[in-house]
Amino acid sequence: MTGFCHDADGNTSTGIQSRNSECSIGDDTNPRTQPSQNGGPTNGFLEADNDDGITISFEYTENETVLGSAPIRWNIGEVQWLEASYPATGTGTIRVIDSDMNLNPEAVDNFGIDVWSDSDAGGINLTVTETGEMTGVFEGTVFFSTTNESSGSRLLVGQGDTVTAEYEDNTLPNPYTIADELDVTATVIIRTVVPPLERVSMNECKTVDSFGNQFTNVTVNQQIQITCDLANSQDKEQQFTYLVQIKNSNDDVTVNLSWITGTLLPGQMLSSSLSWIPQTPGTYDATVFVWESINDPTPLTNPVSLTVNVN
Repeated sequence: MTGFCHDADGNTSTGIQSRNSECSIGDDTNPRTQPSQNGGPTNGFLEADNDDGITISFEYTENETVLGSAPIRWNIGEVQWLEASYPATGTGTIRVIDSDMNLNPEAVDNFGIDVWSDSDAGGINLTVTETGEMTGVFEGTVFFSTTNESSGSRLLVGQGDTVTAEYEDNTLPNPYTIADELDVTATVIIRTVVPPLERVSMNECKTVDSFGNQFTNVTVNQQIQITCDLANSQDKEQQFTYLVQIKNSNDDVTVNLSWITGTLLPGQMLSSSLSWIPQTPGTYDATVFVWESINDPTPLTNPVSLTVNVN
């Protein structure tokens, strides 16, 4: 099947010189219906639209014919990074899966996608190449650098950056039209060279009242604050989640779990606290965790535990 006149990659500077005079220079298809050069029934070219169907008939005896039919439909493409994160001076592989971009079943196809980082919003246009004839799977490699500006397949990044790959899909199924386009994206994180447990330091953990005075005796129904001093050990911003878990020391049952989120500026020191009102007397263990986030519980420092006696 040879398709119809269409700019499949959204780039008017690319395309083929179609034999069909109705097509434009930027169109990426060569629509035509043409029988096999040898006159045989097993191959040839057949023009098709994005909402057509194809039917094959086979007469196996006189007056006995069987039919087989299938719809012809475009697909929504998919973009993937092959790993969850990459080092700041390493390489990353992007995969685009879209059988619609297998424009020539007898050759390896390619097209461009956009890739950018937090450090370089302009980014690069990266060529992804089909992994083989008729696979519909395309891959490209990005070379990350923390010092050199973006150029070609090299992308400027910083530690902790999010890198985005965007594929503009111009071959969309119903209810889209042939004039529609859809930006399909995938993101990946650039790993920091600072080990997770060294990104934030936590000191001076204590129980205080609302005025910051440290408690010596805690009573039932008295509000207390569990506070710790946090410091960002990096030269970049660090998002964090400050989480406090309180357990009854006698039965190890969690009686309270709460958290707050925030951002530490480079080198910043910050006092974080969460409140708790004990309901019954006893001895409690309060453990403070500092994580990347609730969804990403990567510890940024070792947890600290406090013992709270409630009368």
